[in-house]
Amino acid sequence: MSKPFKRILLTGAAGGLGRLLRERIKPWADIVRLSDMADVGPAGEGEEVVQCDLADKAAVLALMDGVDAVLHFGGISTEAPFDAIMQANILGMANLYEAIHKTGVKRVVFASSNHTMGFYKTTDLVDADMPPRPDGMYGVSKVFGESLSRYYYDRFGIETVCLRIGSCFPEPLNPRMMITYLSADDLVEALRCSLFAARVGHTIAFGVSDNKAKWWDDRKSRHLGFVAKDSSTRFEHLFPDNGNYAPADDISITFQGGSFLLTGPQYN
Repeated sequence: MSKPFKRILLTGAAGGLGRLLRERIKPWADIVRLSDMADVGPAGEGEEVVQCDLADKAAVLALMDGVDAVLHFGGISTEAPFDAIMQANILGMANLYEAIHKTGVKRVVFASSNHTMGFYKTTDLVDADMPPRPDGMYGVSKVFGESLSRYYYDRFGIETVCLRIGSCFPEPLNPRMMITYLSADDLVEALRCSLFAARVGHTIAFGVSDNKAKWWDDRKSRHLGFVAKDSSTRFEHLFPDNGNYAPADDISITFQGGSFLLTGPQYN
């Protein structure tokens, strides 16, 4: 039986989320093309492996040959000096979208980040229409990616879902992640909905499970049909309230970006 796509490209395939997705996206395409600067191991059944530096424009154009849809998880995924982020997350994003345009791909899911709005307070409820407030250079690069994908939709009709991923780990590692937790199953389902929805235009969606506490209002992306099935509630025993609170001037507690607020250039 033919699968929905002939070939899906997964960038960042050697990263944590790339490794998680590698097997789970195979039902969606005859071939999954895995790409990263790092070694992703040998190609398995239904896979192709292409090592590629996203900052290399010619290599990125070649990478897109024969691709029907893109899951873009490539680039630096933590706060880092701007020079490194510029190459991987900004120049790499520009090269990728130009190659997407030149090769006629019409559907992209861009792994954006909750750190595009990390300078909203933890008392705020944020939706997709509110202005970005990045919490570091990493967040700035994701804001750039969202804006670039918007341009390529408006100018060329390339549909993109920018998925602002929360914290996708096997379990929350701190109290903040009880709010930002995204299970692996919910991530895969969000990607599936983003790829297969009839029309997405340019959509900003929040990648988060159905957790008890909420910072993000995702009503603007309901047309994707994504409904989270998991919740961080089952991990409540990991972080009992012991009455110890951080001081009010701790910005990693006051603002949604958490520890990323302490690692940006203002602290170098």
